Amino acid sequence: MVIPHLHFNGECEKAIALYEKAFNTKADGIDRGDKCINHANMKIHGQTVYLNDNEFFAGREGASDFPVHLIVTFTTAEELLACYDVLKKDGEDGHPFVTTPYSALVGNFADKLGIWWGFMVGSC
Repeated sequence: MVIPHLHFNGECEKAIALYEKAFNTKADGIDRGDKCINHANMKIHGQTVYLNDNEFFAGREGASDFPVHLIVTFTTAEELLACYDVLKKDGEDGHPFVTTPYSALVGNFADKLGIWWGFMVGSC
C-alpha cells in the first residue's frame, strides 16, 4: 500500500478541519503533542492519507520543498529492506530504520531523484 503523508508547519489542525469539511470525512488516530499534531489518519475518497506537523523537515535546507512524502507499507522487513537496497543508492538518509510500537521496522529517506519515502512494516 502507498500512503501520501502531508506535512504542515504548525497548521495541521487547520488542514484537518479544512479537509474534513471539503471531503466530508473525519480524521482519526490523532496523536497530539504539546503544540502540534504528531500524527493523524484521514480517508479522502477511500484513500488513507497521513497528516502531521513534522519536526523531521524543520530547519532543513529547502524544508518547504518537502510538504509530501510517500509511505509504503510492506508485509515483512525482508521485503522492505530489498526495496530500500535498490532505492538508497545515491540517495539521502532521513530517519534511520527502527522498531516502534506500531511497526517492526520504519524509517525515511530520499532516493537519488529527491523523492522522500517512508517505509514501514504493517500500517498504523
